[in-house]
Amino acid sequence: MQLDPRTRFAVTIGYTAWIALLPIAWAPVALLPLGGVIGYLRLVRAYLAWLRWAGITVVSWFLITWLASDWLTALQASLRLLAMFTTFFLFFRTTAPEDMGNALVAMGVPYPVAFVFNAGLAFVPVLARRTREVMDAQRARGIPLEPGWRALAYYPALLIPLLAQAFTLSDRLAEALESRGFGRKGRTFIQPYHLRATDWGIMGMMALVLILTWWLR
Repeated sequence: MQLDPRTRFAVTIGYTAWIALLPIAWAPVALLPLGGVIGYLRLVRAYLAWLRWAGITVVSWFLITWLASDWLTALQASLRLLAMFTTFFLFFRTTAPEDMGNALVAMGVPYPVAFVFNAGLAFVPVLARRTREVMDAQRARGIPLEPGWRALAYYPALLIPLLAQAFTLSDRLAEALESRGFGRKGRTFIQPYHLRATDWGIMGMMALVLILTWWLR
């Protein structure tokens, strides 16, 4: 089922809000539908690869919460955070950045604002790939950059080349935008974006679930 990018974004925000409204003990329940969607879309391998990086934040949150409370509360809080992260993982894996940016322009959002949002989403995988390349190059030179406290002293060897490449990318992007007349009025798009009855129905169901959950609380 093809949904408008705006519908996917609204459902992502709504589901994240629903997770926040749920009692903390119900956090595992929020993960069940997400796991089903991941399996249906055949994103299990991509999700496990992404989980290697997101898991560091989740485990850190578990340890912090455990120090302030008991282990059960820490586990439930970590699962809630993981569910929120997974919701956005699905959004970014199923929605192309240019589709989301163009749909926002169709809603009346100024194109420069939508472009910043679009570029931010588009350059995340680019910077992630550059990060892996820098880490591999530095490991080949004998610099340990594995996650952990012992590698903190060597992180400048990762951050400095990565920042230099990020600045180079931004300069090239600015030059390309200027050469293509960025800011020119009367911009058109190949694909039209329209909210159909299915989109309105799904967003209405999401709003109804949020209202009921809030009322039950």
